[in-house]
Amino acid sequence: MPKRGYIAEPYPELPENLAELALDLRNCWDHTTHSVWSKIDPELWALTHNPWLVLQTASRTRIEELNAEPKFRTEVSDLLRSQRDSLKRPAWFQHAYPKSPLTCVAFFSMEYALSEALPIYSGGLGNVAGDFLKAGSDLAVPIVGVGLLYQQGYFRQIIEADGSQRVLNPYNDPGQLPVTPVRKADGEWIRLSIQLPGHKVWLRAWEVRVGRVKLYLLDSNDPANEPAYRGVTSELYGGGPELRLEQELVLGIGGWRLLQSLGIKPEVCHLNEGHAAFVVLERARSFIAENDVAFDVALAATRVGNLFTTHTPVAAGFDRFEPNLIGKYLSPYAREQLHIDLSRLLALGREHPDDQDERFSMAYLAVRGCGAINGVSRLHAVVSRRIFQCLFPRWPQPQVPIGHVTNGVHTPSWDSAAADSLWTTACGPERWRGTLETVGSDIRSVADAALWELRATNRLELVGYVRERLATELAARGDDPTIAQSVFDPNTLTLGFARRFTSYKRPNQLLHDRERLVRILTNPDRPVQLVIAGKAHPDDKPGRAMVQEWVQFVQHPEVRRHAVFLSDYDLLLAERLVQGADLWLNTPRRPWEASGTSGMKVLVNGGLNLSELDGWWAEAYSPEVGWALGDGNEHDEDSAWDAAEADALYKILEQQVVPAFYDRDHLGIPTRWVSTMRESMVRLTPQFSANRAIREYTDSYYVAAATAYRERARDHGASAQSLLAWKTGLSQHWANVRFGDLQITTADGTHHFHVQVYLGDLTPEQVRVELYTESPDGRSMPCQMTQGNPLPGSAKAFTYSTDVASSRPASDYTPRVIGCHPGASIPLEDSHVLWFR
Repeated sequence: MPKRGYIAEPYPELPENLAELALDLRNCWDHTTHSVWSKIDPELWALTHNPWLVLQTASRTRIEELNAEPKFRTEVSDLLRSQRDSLKRPAWFQHAYPKSPLTCVAFFSMEYALSEALPIYSGGLGNVAGDFLKAGSDLAVPIVGVGLLYQQGYFRQIIEADGSQRVLNPYNDPGQLPVTPVRKADGEWIRLSIQLPGHKVWLRAWEVRVGRVKLYLLDSNDPANEPAYRGVTSELYGGGPELRLEQELVLGIGGWRLLQSLGIKPEVCHLNEGHAAFVVLERARSFIAENDVAFDVALAATRVGNLFTTHTPVAAGFDRFEPNLIGKYLSPYAREQLHIDLSRLLALGREHPDDQDERFSMAYLAVRGCGAINGVSRLHAVVSRRIFQCLFPRWPQPQVPIGHVTNGVHTPSWDSAAADSLWTTACGPERWRGTLETVGSDIRSVADAALWELRATNRLELVGYVRERLATELAARGDDPTIAQSVFDPNTLTLGFARRFTSYKRPNQLLHDRERLVRILTNPDRPVQLVIAGKAHPDDKPGRAMVQEWVQFVQHPEVRRHAVFLSDYDLLLAERLVQGADLWLNTPRRPWEASGTSGMKVLVNGGLNLSELDGWWAEAYSPEVGWALGDGNEHDEDSAWDAAEADALYKILEQQVVPAFYDRDHLGIPTRWVSTMRESMVRLTPQFSANRAIREYTDSYYVAAATAYRERARDHGASAQSLLAWKTGLSQHWANVRFGDLQITTADGTHHFHVQVYLGDLTPEQVRVELYTESPDGRSMPCQMTQGNPLPGSAKAFTYSTDVASSRPASDYTPRVIGCHPGASIPLEDSHVLWFR
């Protein structure tokens, strides 16, 4: 029997007003609600920053006491009113697109880093996805997220006394997470099924509110499932290939079915990496069922509404599955649902469709099932065009159809209280919810003293946090926690370095010459302090060894006051680090950092970057905004180059960074440092924000994709059927297309090109004849040639002509023939090309 005064019930009744506030993850960037949760349980709030957990855990007596206070009731009522009003208010999207064909974008991602209250993320991909939904809410872009609710999420890290990493996998109790079951009007919990080998697997649906945006999560931990299948959503990036395949089937096929069951009909599906590519098939299956058409028609009709964002800088990073595994899971689906044989499905995921031994690539499926593809930085787009060129044989690399939208971060989620106050004073409270046109000029007018005060305040808070957290970690390892009180100085230049520990990120670059690093850190006149954090994947032995190297280094007596390694890098720790660090370090091996976002997060806080010229920094860097490593070239795994870059890193710190920080004017302000701060905040903070990124996606991809999908889907896919007929004609008759003579004359500063083209059984409307060249910087420069009169005595043979300036040799130009069809994306939807011999 329970003791007197105790009750047992599953969940207490909670005040609706507080529950509404607690369940909206807008609270993780709108700090106005934080005082509410701090009043209910200050200790638990400080530890977890999980409003729903605070509300669930608090005594009802305490909540009733607070609700009885008029001041508290007024505060909560005002917050609710403000929140509800903001959700109804038109925002950027409604002003920019008052009559848009776009009503919904479905964003599919394996992970989301929205808040530490919902730990369903691993790293960069989740950070981008979480910040994307938040910015979507700010701008009222009609987005709905789709993901998985993991029972364990990603692992937690403990550092042992010897510096080794220990892995923990705590359980995610849905009752303590800010998620609610998705229910039908009659109260029934929405459960849907997918077929896995031998079993129907039930999936439960959960909803997460992110301001205006809803995120739907699926989990397989339904008691109706067999034990093995209850564990499909057990762990993010855990298990082997078969579990990964099951998770991706749930995400893509299950995710689309959930949207259909909710009556949500997106024009656009945005695949955040290839993990979600099975939605391509399921969307086509829906079109087949609704319109009674063949698979190829359905795919042609729906693919223009799909966008594939690749985050992977190396081909080996994409998920690939053995053909027999795909057959085991998808053979019945292909035959009974798509009405195609397995070989046709496998061909969509292969470079060589007829190679029966080639593994199935999720990235290739995404390319062949989407109407547009983009990388996540300008450099990453170049790298991606190289990776995917194999799918577009005979096409020049600059024309492999991959664009780019550089990632950005949700600035309100990462700014400190002091930064928020400074930006609000300079730019207004609505600064991140518009077009950002005046943000740069507004912040430029802030006085040097105010900018320097921002850094001093943020650094002081970080030092206090480091000491408190380090004391806890030392005590847990059996060390003396009082040591932490002598660590760091709030007036010392503070460097931050935090990321996943793996070889290509070169987290141990700073340790190349340890004695030199020690001298930099312990300089008595101009000291430096360094805070490090990061996890290594449990299966990454070199990564785990690098973690241990750093932990052992910071334990040396001469170093421990100047450098710390904080364990269990998560969103809460990341927030503190990016707010407090004066300088953010990043040393990846170019070009393996597709974008990187950690360095973007320091910008709003006045932090500066010293980074390899890779990812976002390759397009952001100029000498006025920070410091750069590298020569802009690729050097693979060259140990000599690594050593040279380590030396360069030390020199930049010694000769540029440290003097800029410590050289002060008569007021004690480091004018060079503050000048760089100002330029970084003015130029980079708006440009590398999620606000800019989501507007760019909307302007460049979403609206166009919605328009194209509506056209392709109309009349049961009539235009898709026309496109397929055109493609069939090209395939049947392309072999008969040939060039005749080419004549080039040059006069009066102009090259005159005339080339004969024999089209065989094709018509001039089915093709396009171009004169192709590339600019000195590698950009493609095709020029359409004009069709002339038919050649005498030849059917469907014509002379095509064009003129170009003779500033370049005529040999730089080559005629070619490609396919041409209204609305077709070339070469994504047809890669036929014939070059003049």
